[in-house]
Parts: sequence; C-alpha cells; structure tokens
Amino acid sequence: TPSQQAPPAAAPTVADDGILLPQSQALAEEMAAERKQEMLTQFMKYKLAKEEHSSTLNLHKLSVQWRAVLREAKGKELRRDIEILSQTFARVMDCKDSVIEASTGLSLATDLEEAEEQHTRALQSHLHNIDRLLQLQRCRLTCLEEGYSAQLHALKTEFEAERYGEGRG
Repeated sequence: TPSQQAPPAAAPTVADDGILLPQSQALAEEMAAERKQEMLTQFMKYKLAKEEHSSTLNLHKLSVQWRAVLREAKGKELRRDIEILSQTFARVMDCKDSVIEASTGLSLATDLEEAEEQHTRALQSHLHNIDRLLQLQRCRLTCLEEGYSAQLHALKTEFEAERYGEGRG
C-alpha cells in the first residue's frame, strides 16, 4: 500500500541547500582555478620550449656567422703569409742559382748537407708541435667528457629524486 512505502530519500532541506550551494560553488571555483593553473602551466611550458628552440637556433646562427668572420680573417692572414713565402722562395732560388753558377761541387755538397739538417730540424719541430696539439686536444676532450658525465649524473640524480619524490607524495 502506498502508506507502507518507505519514505522518499531525504530531500535536501532549505538548510541543506544553504550548505550545499556554497560548497558546490567552492568546488566549481576550485576546479576552475585548477584548470586555469593547468592551462597556465601548459602555456608556460610551450613558451619555454619555444624560447629554448629560438635560443638554440640563434646560437647556431651566431656560430655560423662567427666562423665566417674567423674564416675571412684567417684567409687574409694566409694570403699575406703566402705572399711573404713566395717572395722568400724567389730570393732563396736566386741565391741557389747564383751558388750553382759560381761554386764548386764541394760547396754544393756542404749546402745540401746544411739544407738536409735544416729540413730534419724543421721536421722534428713540426712533429713536436703536432704532438703538443694532439695532447691539447686529448686534454680538451677529457675535460668535455668529464663535464658531460657530471651533467649526466646531475640529471640522473634529479630524475631519481623527482621520481621517488612523486612516489611518496
């Protein structure tokens, strides 16, 4: 019978409406604030990525321009050196030609020995310089590798801290 039916679920009363309405408004405001914060976070991440990309691109452009300037300066320097060497070579050739015309075979042999000794000294000096350059390059490479390892270790540590920090939270 209808009189024996269970009373309907307790309908919110006016007092309950007064409590529920501000709570639902507060919940809606909190959700809106969270969405707004999330959108702001995404926007800032996008801006950061865009700025990093622009920074990388500009750094590359600067490197290219700087290399061009250095190349041009080095080219001028090398042209000047070639001109000087060309003139020196011409003088040495003139000297050698005059020695060949005016000297005996004995002085030519002596000149040849001196030239060979000079060549040997120059070669040894060159090889020594190459060895120093190789050593410098190895030191530079070692330094770069150490820096890379340190950065990698720091990133791994930070990652692990974040990973386990989020697992606890």
